[in-house]
Amino acid sequence: MSLPLAGLVVLDLTHVLAGPFASMTLADLGARVIKVERPGTGDDTRGFPPFKHGRSAYFAAINHGKASIALDLKADADRATFERLLDRSDVILESYRPGVMERLGYGWEVLHARDPKLIYGAVSGFGHTGPDARRPSYDMVAQARGGVMSITGEPGGEPMRVGASIGDIAAGMYLTQGVLAALVDRARTGIGRKIDISMLDSQFALLEHAVAVASAIGKPPSGTGGRHPSIAPHETFNASDGLFVIAAGNDTLFEKLCVALSLPIADDERFATNAARCGNARLLKRLIEAVTLDATRAHWIAKLTAAGIPAGPIQSVDEVMKDPQIVARNMVVDVLDRNGRQAFKAAGNPIKMSDAEDRTARAPAPDLDGNRGEILRWLDGS
Repeated sequence: MSLPLAGLVVLDLTHVLAGPFASMTLADLGARVIKVERPGTGDDTRGFPPFKHGRSAYFAAINHGKASIALDLKADADRATFERLLDRSDVILESYRPGVMERLGYGWEVLHARDPKLIYGAVSGFGHTGPDARRPSYDMVAQARGGVMSITGEPGGEPMRVGASIGDIAAGMYLTQGVLAALVDRARTGIGRKIDISMLDSQFALLEHAVAVASAIGKPPSGTGGRHPSIAPHETFNASDGLFVIAAGNDTLFEKLCVALSLPIADDERFATNAARCGNARLLKRLIEAVTLDATRAHWIAKLTAAGIPAGPIQSVDEVMKDPQIVARNMVVDVLDRNGRQAFKAAGNPIKMSDAEDRTARAPAPDLDGNRGEILRWLDGS
């Protein structure tokens, strides 16, 4: 079973999260990823806690299975090595501020003229065009300016950052999509393309409901806590031992929920349609909790699931890592050390494909410059 990107060579100049998340995905799909790092320090995330045996778990989770070579792109000898790597690469990824690659002599126009087949993927805070293109950014800036924080949190409360770094991760996912689309196009035309991904654009693209609301009624949505703003009941509810989730997303499911809870309100005009339920969401929640508070979360999840109603626990990350469905789908994988022993855990590849190996372990995250000899021998053809 071969992986779909086997034989593809990705030259990865990205650092921290957005770009490395994209190159990790490409590596999981079979690409050979060569990570070009700063001599001496390497990727910033090598210094991010927590550490295990002196190595960053954060770095290992995002950079497993890649090779590392340290190059100073201002030094002639290292530039010569870098250009040899360019000659063997299908894709180059970078996450510098716009203008940096041009100053180094490796901007899109130069590289495209040098090798028209090369695919150039760039991810930055604000993209390569527009008035703020050269401004710096981080995940939280993207979440804040992109509107995500404004709709996250409790009603009337302060805006909240989403716990996962979706400012970076969404940009990394869009970068991956762009690279894959460019590969399809290159197979047809023989010509590579530039992919320009902005973290800000990527955050805004996630606001499917919020954009619809703001444009339709002229008033921006705000935080709704654990409740969906356009579907009811679709939120957290209290059982006798804590919170769980019910997501009855249409009238049929709501009728089933009323039967399962012995609530005679399915024909009540206040709850007969989704729009009516949204308008009376607070009252509906009180009526449902008057029932669910009498038994445990496990009781209600089992009963509602048996009735075909989407419901589930609110799990901590360590609980998710033990979830039988997650385990069965090979979504927790081992990251090995150089001796082939399990060193870290990481999320598996959610892209499941027929006739493609879904490996239970990942090759080690590289030491800084740890693959120099191997890479130079490969360049020499040995």
